[in-house]
Amino acid sequence: MKSKISLAFKNCKKENRTALITYTVAGDNTKNNSLKILKAISKHADILELGFPHNTPIADGGQIQESSYRALKNGIKLEDVFQIVKRFKNIQPNKPLILMGYFNLIYQHGEDNFLKNCKKSGVDGLIIVDLPWPENKKFARKCKKKSINFIQLISPTTSHNRMKKIVRDSHDMIYYISMLSTTGGKLKVSPRKILKNYNKIKKINSKKNLVIGFGITNKTINSLKSANGLVVGSMLCKTISNSLKKGQNPVTKLDKVVYNLKNKIL
Repeated sequence: MKSKISLAFKNCKKENRTALITYTVAGDNTKNNSLKILKAISKHADILELGFPHNTPIADGGQIQESSYRALKNGIKLEDVFQIVKRFKNIQPNKPLILMGYFNLIYQHGEDNFLKNCKKSGVDGLIIVDLPWPENKKFARKCKKKSINFIQLISPTTSHNRMKKIVRDSHDMIYYISMLSTTGGKLKVSPRKILKNYNKIKKINSKKNLVIGFGITNKTINSLKSANGLVVGSMLCKTISNSLKKGQNPVTKLDKVVYNLKNKIL
């Protein structure tokens, strides 16, 4: 049986378009609004990434850090994240949802207990930023047994030999980090260079679903839409921040922003 993530990419390929993958932080700016945001943007996004907030994020830039801070300030816990996922999945059972975060929270929760809660709430995949290959092999196998995708990361500095092994051990999606930066940074590499590196990975196994993240904005998304999927995160977190500062409803604003992003890659 194919995973929901795999089916989402299959549907996009049938329609000859790039998958739009959105990232927001669980609990930003409230638990209730977080659920409303997922419901709103799921109408336009093919796959949803939901970050579990962390007080010392190593890969996240200022916008996502602000989102995490707002969520933590409002008392978000890992149990709340699972509850948000469960409530969303009760409404949209077929929409793929990936949790993204850091391993120490999983370690504190207990690996087996964490995966049990992922399965119960309906999580389809995991991106664990600070658990690289090959250190993640044992945990990735545990994920596979639970039918949860463990999404491997590849960066511009990954050697070809290491790249082949990561692709071999990957599940239904691989995440290519477009540049050496934290999230939300200005794109420091030309789209042409990014796609050149992207195609090197695709040549290893063209059947693997490969997405690009970091530096994806309104200005860059169109030039990278030959990829299987594009991840937009910091731009959405910034939209929430700006909406709150202006006293606007972040749910309504994000709905429009993600709708416009979807139209850019059709």
